Amino acid sequence: MSGAKRRAALAGALAGAVLVSGCGAGQGDSGDAELTVSTTTAILADLVRRVGGDRVDVTSIVPHHGDPHSYEPSPGDAAKVARADIVFGNGLLLEEPGIMKMVHTNAPRSAPKIEIAERLEEYGGTVIELEEDLGLDVLWLGWAVEGEVAGEGSQVRTTATQLEGPGELRVYLTDTLGRPKVYVDSADGLDARDSFTLPPEAHTHVNWAFSEPGTYRLTVSGRTETLGGGGAGIGSGTFTFTVGDAAEAPRGAEVLDGGHADLALDAASGEVYVRGEATGSGQRRRLAPGDVVLNVPDRARESVPQEAPYRFLGAPGDPVWVLPQAVVGQHVHGDLDPHAWEDVANAQAYVRRIQAELTKADPAGRATYARNAKAYLQTLDVLDQEVARTLAAIPAAHRKLITTHDAFGYLADAYGMEVAGFVVPVPGQEPSAAEVRQLGATIRDKRIPAVFLEPNLAARADVLKRVAEDEGVGVCTLYGDSFDDRVHDYVSMMRHNARELAKCLGRNA
Repeated sequence: MSGAKRRAALAGALAGAVLVSGCGAGQGDSGDAELTVSTTTAILADLVRRVGGDRVDVTSIVPHHGDPHSYEPSPGDAAKVARADIVFGNGLLLEEPGIMKMVHTNAPRSAPKIEIAERLEEYGGTVIELEEDLGLDVLWLGWAVEGEVAGEGSQVRTTATQLEGPGELRVYLTDTLGRPKVYVDSADGLDARDSFTLPPEAHTHVNWAFSEPGTYRLTVSGRTETLGGGGAGIGSGTFTFTVGDAAEAPRGAEVLDGGHADLALDAASGEVYVRGEATGSGQRRRLAPGDVVLNVPDRARESVPQEAPYRFLGAPGDPVWVLPQAVVGQHVHGDLDPHAWEDVANAQAYVRRIQAELTKADPAGRATYARNAKAYLQTLDVLDQEVARTLAAIPAAHRKLITTHDAFGYLADAYGMEVAGFVVPVPGQEPSAAEVRQLGATIRDKRIPAVFLEPNLAARADVLKRVAEDEGVGVCTLYGDSFDDRVHDYVSMMRHNARELAKCLGRNA
């Protein structure tokens, strides 16, 4: 259902959701906070302040400039969470797993830990599937965990236990500042350190770097881990890689050399498999390790970067065959898009959930929370209409987005836009000439007047800026996951986004 149709369907059902009238947000009953609240992001902190007013003392774990996909919490963050009466997260695997592990480890047991978007539809919101299609000319290979794991905050550890092949394998992830974090390095032998954890129903993107051409066989095993230190093994399997065009696949095996796939473990059944792209029914394919070969062709051959942090790959300039992570940062996520607040109607659902949870935690503040929520929902009604009206003024042929992050699917779905592509740079790896040409062709073919950078990713968007300059189109700014020194609150963020889109995409109309 489109954003416009959904709004019409919900209007009658939600019109009477908040019945108490009065003064606006920020005018609580007491000068002293009744609740200490911790949120994972600054956007959530702003929404909680609007509802809680003076009855809440709110801090955000991820700072204004931070990226919730990759932020690593500090001891100071843990200390703040330890004092919280209630913790709000976004959920849908928006937050880097270390953030949620820190929350579950340090927050008092009595403190509710609310992941708002996990039940968004109960409060009048909607969730959509996450679109991932970068058009890579090689296989886009990640790691995945399917199936539930018992216990609050439990995760699954995947460990590389054996490698057979002519060279070395390094599996690493590059964060938003260009720093590589190595998870698997066969050069010093594989052991328990060659591993990483994922929450249930999640997958992440990593780089796979092979030092020599030939055939490799990688064995991995999985184990559940609980916060208390317990766990159990859940299965193992061996995967085959052919590296370089001369490497031959075993007879009868299906070769994957493009699209999106994951090495996957099912925590419930113990099955280990390759999870392929969805079929016509919408279900992701499950391929037994012995039936499939993962191909790393010569077109994936790169040179080891000059930067010192990449010395683990070899000497600068040495050849290395790489399946790239494609999405920068520690980007762990599931199948649903977590960036729901980019539709203002969904922000209203966030507010309703926040009101309900604050009221449960502090029943004496019921009237204050209802009064503040009603006032802010009215503000968001006006904002929603303003955003819709502003974006409707963009010529239909120009309502296309190319960004540095897959964060704007809800905005596009709700307000009649199209996500034409997102181009997230991978530090330490230059895109191929073909990829740069393809980006330029997309801009030309779709007659896109401008591309958009997020402030916290703009410093790493050199390729997108260069192509935009070559094509003679504008480079503008959108806010996705975070604020900055100029934009400090949700209403200002969405108003900026609408006006920036109208200004930049309305050019040459």
